[in-house]
Amino acid sequence: MTKKSWTLTIETDRLILRPQQPSDYEAWYAAFAGRSPSQHQYDEGQINLVGCDTDWFADVCQRHQAQALSDYAYIFSIFCRQTQRHLGYVDLSTIQREEKQWANLGYSIHNQYWRQGFGKEAVGAALAAGFELLGYHRIEAAINLDNYASIALAQSVGLHQECIRRGFYYENDRWVDHVIYVALPSDLGLEEKAPERSLARYPDYLNQKL
Repeated sequence: MTKKSWTLTIETDRLILRPQQPSDYEAWYAAFAGRSPSQHQYDEGQINLVGCDTDWFADVCQRHQAQALSDYAYIFSIFCRQTQRHLGYVDLSTIQREEKQWANLGYSIHNQYWRQGFGKEAVGAALAAGFELLGYHRIEAAINLDNYASIALAQSVGLHQECIRRGFYYENDRWVDHVIYVALPSDLGLEEKAPERSLARYPDYLNQKL
């Protein structure tokens, strides 16, 4: 029996979004090692890479595969098409399927690659793939109220502010409010579709290319 794998690849003018593989270790390590110090409170900045060896990285890749194959989360590494540098991540996590087809959106660009439009290009492509290939109907991003850079990115790709959820997330030893930005297929000019009960009806979704 052939073992299933998640290989969904999204290509844009400048970027390739795909699952990271053990062979990406050097590009991944160089990107994290090359980060600048934190630029603001929501920028992780430089991190300690002690223990992040090839075996550790292979385990991370395996966990990402398991999460995608179980429809829990789809974590795309972002690569520059020209240089193959690792630029960051964008992810879609399933909140609920069935009648809602609802997902959460996350994104992060290494700070040495900020202000070049990579975030907007990657997130826009991931949104389209979430609607067209992964079957979501509602994709939302929960953002700290004063994370203005993240809010600007969400707005730039077509998400609309919906509400503020009080005490929505526990961080820094307290519950904090988040503003919720949401996109539906129609916000991107895409077709509204009835919900599918199971991604098993689309066995090729694991290996599609957009």
